[in-house]
Amino acid sequence: MTRPRLAYHFTDGARPAVVFLPGYASDMTGAKALALEAWAQANGRAFLRFDYAGCGRSEGAFADQTLADWRDDALAMIDDVVQGPVVLVGSSMGGWIALLVARDRPEQVDALVCIAPASDFTDWGFTQDEKMTLLQTGQLERPNPYGPEPTLYTRAFWSSGEANRLMFGPIAFDGPVRLLQGQADPDVPWHRTLELARLIRSADVQTWLIKDGDHRLSRETDLALLIRAVEDAIAAP
Repeated sequence: MTRPRLAYHFTDGARPAVVFLPGYASDMTGAKALALEAWAQANGRAFLRFDYAGCGRSEGAFADQTLADWRDDALAMIDDVVQGPVVLVGSSMGGWIALLVARDRPEQVDALVCIAPASDFTDWGFTQDEKMTLLQTGQLERPNPYGPEPTLYTRAFWSSGEANRLMFGPIAFDGPVRLLQGQADPDVPWHRTLELARLIRSADVQTWLIKDGDHRLSRETDLALLIRAVEDAIAAP
């Protein structure tokens, strides 16, 4: 079946290209994506930001999408638009997708930078009652702290997430990894990011903890740290 057409903005330049992967129900116009794009343009670095199907300006219905669908969107963008080596920068769920893409394209992914990576959040991010609601009714709505509309989760998305969990054993990636995590994050407990760092096979894994950092890490100081992490990952041998 043909996937929906995706909206994206690509700036060509030096490789590896930096590719930004948004979080759940997010899009390519957030502060982190735009700050990285400005940095890339100022430094002649290739950069791609895009909207998953059903998000932002891309085609498709949000409720029809799954984690595997959005992983496939990221793979298609890398294969069809970038066509070369990449450094993946994943925010929240985008960190999970970055790990899945790195597993599927090991020859193309040079490095990973993940901000509050929500790997396997279908396992630990829902209560038992919420999981039962998803299984019985097919969907769940939660209040959205970042916007007026509630956040929708579907049984199909949850099932896809459960089928693509990674944190049950070693994660096969050997390039540089930089993990940024706020210790005041209400959505991703910081100890989960430490566990993710332990599981990633690479010897070059660094976890940068921001004691007063929230989930979004979009303050000016946070954005400066993100850019530093990307530069560090690119420069690593």
